[in-house]
Amino acid sequence: MKTYIIIPAYNEAEFIGETLQSLIGQSKPADKIVVVDDGSTDSTPEIVSEFIEKHPEISLIKNASKGKHLPGSKVVNAFNLGFKTLHDDFDIICKFDADLIFPKNYLEKISLHFDQNLKTGMVGGFCEIQKNGDWILENLTGKDHIRGALKAYRKACFKDIGGLKPAMGWDTVDELLAQYHGWEIKTDITLRVKHLKPTGNNYNKNSKYKQGAAFYRLRYGFVISVIASAKLAFKKKNLGFLWDCIIGFLRAKNEKRPFLVDQEEGRFIRNLRWKKMQQKLF
Repeated sequence: MKTYIIIPAYNEAEFIGETLQSLIGQSKPADKIVVVDDGSTDSTPEIVSEFIEKHPEISLIKNASKGKHLPGSKVVNAFNLGFKTLHDDFDIICKFDADLIFPKNYLEKISLHFDQNLKTGMVGGFCEIQKNGDWILENLTGKDHIRGALKAYRKACFKDIGGLKPAMGWDTVDELLAQYHGWEIKTDITLRVKHLKPTGNNYNKNSKYKQGAAFYRLRYGFVISVIASAKLAFKKKNLGFLWDCIIGFLRAKNEKRPFLVDQEEGRFIRNLRWKKMQQKLF
């Protein structure tokens, strides 16, 4: 299966070399790797250019975007810019972060999962972070969710969901819409990816309300949003996160921010969320 990878990058000079090295050393290498430099002020583009000299499958796109590489629209806009440069002859499209070290068989394994089940629309492994010298699971989400750092999509699924939404919550809405269209989500616990920069390190104070706003725009409704926020706050061991999410939800509602899904998709999403919560409780 032909695999294309897009890597949005902002000031990743410390890590992107290791990311690219782990990708070009795969047992089943990618056919194309596009790095979108999202307005870096460090040597990120120079490092990528050094790789391009020896590896023609890698290309660099420079985006004049300004400001920090925050979650949501900025990352997805960079991804979409890279996607526009690619031909439509791929089988798998990946959105990877620029601070990851992939195991040698990562791309081979995700390709195998797609081959084994034609209903599989998305595949991903799990991130590990270093703590006290050991690599441990970065336990921020459930085992049935693929982190935004390492998304891989079957082309038909990617097209069904309309690509990635340029908004906070894009890495949740993609999975929900995939299931709405009848696709299955596959996670592989044996695929452990080293996450060199833990999630949230560069998020500023203004981003703390974005998660709650994302829940509103996903049409979760208030009750599901509170439950989801409480779950995240527990995982983060930060009770204040729950309050920030509630404020974000209410602000988005009062401002009547546009939804990311239509009413029918919203009903499906709420029913799916309730069903999964009931399965975990009972």
